[in-house]
Amino acid sequence: MPGVSSFRTTVTRVGPGALSGLLAGLTALAVAELTAALVRPAAGPVTVVGGAVIDRTPAPVKDFAIRTFGENDKLVLQLGILALLSLSAIGLGILAVRYRWAGAAGVLVFGLIGGAAALSRPDSAGTADVLPSVAGAVAGAAVLHLLANRADDTGSPDRRGTGWSRRGFLNAAAATAAAAATAGALGQVLSGQRGQGAVTSRNALRLPAPASPAPAVPAGTRLKVDGISPFTTPVRDFYRVDTALTVPMVDAGTWRLRIHGKGVARPRSYTLEELLARPLIERDITLTCVSNEVGGPYLGNARWLGVRLADLLAECGVRPPSKGGDADQLVARSVDGMTLGSPVEDVMDGRDAMLAVGMNGEPLPFDHGFPVRMLVPGLYGYVSACKWIADIELTTFDAYDPYWVKRKWARRAPVKTQSRIDTPKPFARPAAGPVVVAGVAWAQRRGITRVEVRIDDGPWQDADLAAQDTVDTWRQWSYRWNATPGGHTVTVRATDGTGQVQTEQRARTIPDGASGRHSVFVTVP
Repeated sequence: MPGVSSFRTTVTRVGPGALSGLLAGLTALAVAELTAALVRPAAGPVTVVGGAVIDRTPAPVKDFAIRTFGENDKLVLQLGILALLSLSAIGLGILAVRYRWAGAAGVLVFGLIGGAAALSRPDSAGTADVLPSVAGAVAGAAVLHLLANRADDTGSPDRRGTGWSRRGFLNAAAATAAAAATAGALGQVLSGQRGQGAVTSRNALRLPAPASPAPAVPAGTRLKVDGISPFTTPVRDFYRVDTALTVPMVDAGTWRLRIHGKGVARPRSYTLEELLARPLIERDITLTCVSNEVGGPYLGNARWLGVRLADLLAECGVRPPSKGGDADQLVARSVDGMTLGSPVEDVMDGRDAMLAVGMNGEPLPFDHGFPVRMLVPGLYGYVSACKWIADIELTTFDAYDPYWVKRKWARRAPVKTQSRIDTPKPFARPAAGPVVVAGVAWAQRRGITRVEVRIDDGPWQDADLAAQDTVDTWRQWSYRWNATPGGHTVTVRATDGTGQVQTEQRARTIPDGASGRHSVFVTVP
């Protein structure tokens, strides 16, 4: 029966066609990554497409991704891209068994999409960034055309004598898989070698002693309570929130910082060696991400070492607006093209704004901005904490909108007064009797003067405050609660150095940070 025979032939072709598509996709990615390793690792198709997706994702969706996946949000995005590419490759492979050129053309279209994404990135190096996607697409299209032809031979009774057998197809598929794996492995090796210079430069870096050491942490700053956040956050536990799918590996020996723009009388370019030769300051500073929900994990306290930013700006002839300066916004640019805008007045008002080179006694980790990052106490990270910084331009808020402002976040974002319960955890089951409730509170630049705890709808009770280090660091607190059986809601609120009580008004993280009071529900058996 012709109809049954045709159906069987089609079914027989699906498996080989799907395999052909997957192998073509694997080849395309492997060749693209190998080419990127030779041209510029950041131009790999998964990286540039992922970056383009991040750039075009609405702010509420990004905020949801950070809340849901945390620091794994980039991994989830990359896995999603790979899954989509795999499904598309399977579809194109099945299509190519019957329509050779249509399947190959589909692969080339994906290459064009990757090339366009590469050109759209803020750190694009131009047409060279198109090469990895195009090279991968050409290789993938050629492989798909070849394998689809062999796959057709395995499924067509009238062609089995004119082409390769099923064994021949499988041999070709195995050879393709091996070649693709080899190309991918070689690309990984070459990319690793290109980053080795950066690793070597960091390993060789010796941080000088600060001219202005951090003040001694007062006795009583660190509470001995199980489950409370340590006063100093270990580097391995410090939060990371940024848009970089691939962490920039910057060689300290070739790194440069340029300061220029409106009101800069003497533009300058600095090397890391020149910065390290200057008087360095060392300070304990708490950083907070604007994506941190009430009670969230995206904040940490570290000891930073760096150059006072106001001194560099003054050296270049910059004056704050209050003293007749022309620029009211400082735009910091990362090596990957990220832009963050800070008020010039805040950077030069006497606070310890710095270009940091060290974190907790060691050179900055690559994840946190090696060789140099910027930070400004009292401002959320998206308007102050540029990692992998390479350029500072003085301008005005009216003239330029940085990356996040273009995506509807606020231009100015001072840190809000907040507190968090670290212990007991939500839905914990503490035993009846004495229970220690403890956590941290923060209001950078204002400090914390009071923390109160409420059990259910009862009265607010004062918690015991640890000693305060500085107004730029968080403050630990604890409260001894005589827990009774049943379900209970424990809530905390803080008061800052201006007398402002932490608001109970709930607000989303967008556009300038979350507000509200943190609470946990526990059950006492």
